[in-house]
Parts: sequence; structure tokens; C-alpha cells
Amino acid sequence: MSLLGKAALAMWWDMSASRRSEFEHWHTHEHFPERLGIPGFRRASRWTSVDGEEGVFVMYELDDYDVLASPAYVARLNAPTPWSARLMPDHRNMVRSQCRVLESRGINPARNALTVRLSPAPGRDVELRTAIRRMSEQIPLQPGFAGLHLLRHETPSIAATEEQKIRRNADRTADWVLVACGYEVDALHALSERELSNESLVAVGAAPGAERGLYALSCSATPFDVADTSPIAGSR
Repeated sequence: MSLLGKAALAMWWDMSASRRSEFEHWHTHEHFPERLGIPGFRRASRWTSVDGEEGVFVMYELDDYDVLASPAYVARLNAPTPWSARLMPDHRNMVRSQCRVLESRGINPARNALTVRLSPAPGRDVELRTAIRRMSEQIPLQPGFAGLHLLRHETPSIAATEEQKIRRNADRTADWVLVACGYEVDALHALSERELSNESLVAVGAAPGAERGLYALSCSATPFDVADTSPIAGSR
């Protein structure tokens, strides 16, 4: 499979324009190295809304699902840096899903990502997954596309963390997550309006009300990329 590992952490939130510059500086130069220093974290990618609005999408690719409850990761969640503590209250409308990878074909990341947050209709899980598997075999090979990945949320058995408390409001979760990656934004727009439209997804087993967003790649890194990163002034 093309995602690096069998699990992923997928997150969405809004970040105001007035804090965007500092946020991206922190997220690139402190938060990415911190997370990628945790055993089992394989790759980090951040995208921002293509329409210039406040939306942010972040995905961490993990060795396996157990990483999400590992002592090393939980310890970091309960010991945010001063810079993290200053910025995390500005992570508004957080959706945070700890996921197993169900399907993954093609390439990640690419210039753009379409994310669809959805759930299967009652009793139609197998039908929906089968339909998405067929899409994953076809869509990544078409012009403009690079990959298609399906994730399913599963809440790990850990207590609420200090980072969650700093964000003040309870995090929402996405049940199933589709991530379509591509190098032509128009192709992803068309995919959102055709095969991954709400009507098309309902027809193959999804519950109504899927939520979607289209994002442009801001930064991506692996542990190797940040191995020699030193703390910077903003983290003090």
C-alpha cells in the first residue's frame, strides 16, 4: 500500500489568517520534528484550503494502530511545548480521527488533496468498502490523479490529554475518511462532483451528509528529513 504504514492520524481545523504565518512556522519547524521523532511516525503532511479560507488538513502516517496509544506518543500529548500551548487554542473546529488504513493505492502526497468525511449507511459497510476499493484501483491511474486512500476511525483507549484540554472544545471525529491526491485541482473538483458526490456515495452505501474539502500541499516530511533539526527561538 502507498501510505507508509497501516494506520494514520487525520485532522482538520480552522486557523485564522492573522495566526497563519506563525502557525506554519511552528508546525513545520517544531511540531513536525517533534511528532516525527516518536517511534512509529513515518510521514507528516500538511495542506491548506485551496480557496484561501482558514481550513487546514494534516495527516500523519504510522507504522500501525498501536502507535496512537504508545507511551512515547501519549507522553508528548501530555507535555506540550510552550509554543504549542500558545497556538493550540487557535486550532478551531477540530476534527481528529485516529484511523486504521483500509485501502491505499497510488501516491501520497501530491500537490492537492480532496478529503471526504463519511459514514456507511446501516448494514452497508461491505458494499461501501467494495465500491471504494474499485475506485482505488481505477482513479489513481487516471490523468490528474495520484492516489486514493480510505481510513476508518477507531478511538484508542487513552484518557483525555493536555493538548485536548488546551484546545478547550471537544474534538469531533470522522468515521471513514477518503483522501484523493492529485496534481490537477480541476480533476479533484470533478471527482468531488461525480464519483465522490454525496449522491454517488449514497448510491453505493454511504449515509447522507458527507463533508468534503479541497486542499493544497503546504509541507511534507519524513523522520529522515528532520533528523538534524534543532530547536528554534519560537519554541522557548
